[in-house]
Amino acid sequence: MPDTFSPAPPNETPAATTPELSAAVIKFKSCRWRRPPEDGPECCGHRDVLPIAGTSFKPDSWCPDCEFFKLRRTPKKREPGSYSY
Repeated sequence: MPDTFSPAPPNETPAATTPELSAAVIKFKSCRWRRPPEDGPECCGHRDVLPIAGTSFKPDSWCPDCEFFKLRRTPKKREPGSYSY
């Protein structure tokens, strides 16, 4: 009698896949106005956008043509003697 039971084939898709980020999300993550999730809901902190955006902020709706966009910059390390008093 032939064996009628066969195990299911292994899952060929990786278990943990990272979703592709849109250009708007990438722009939002690099903007200086982005309010991080630690400070409440992640949204745009610019004064002209925040009241409209609220807690349901969608970068794809706001960020592609944003006129307030500014790149986040890391502060330059200064030498101790370069401070002016």
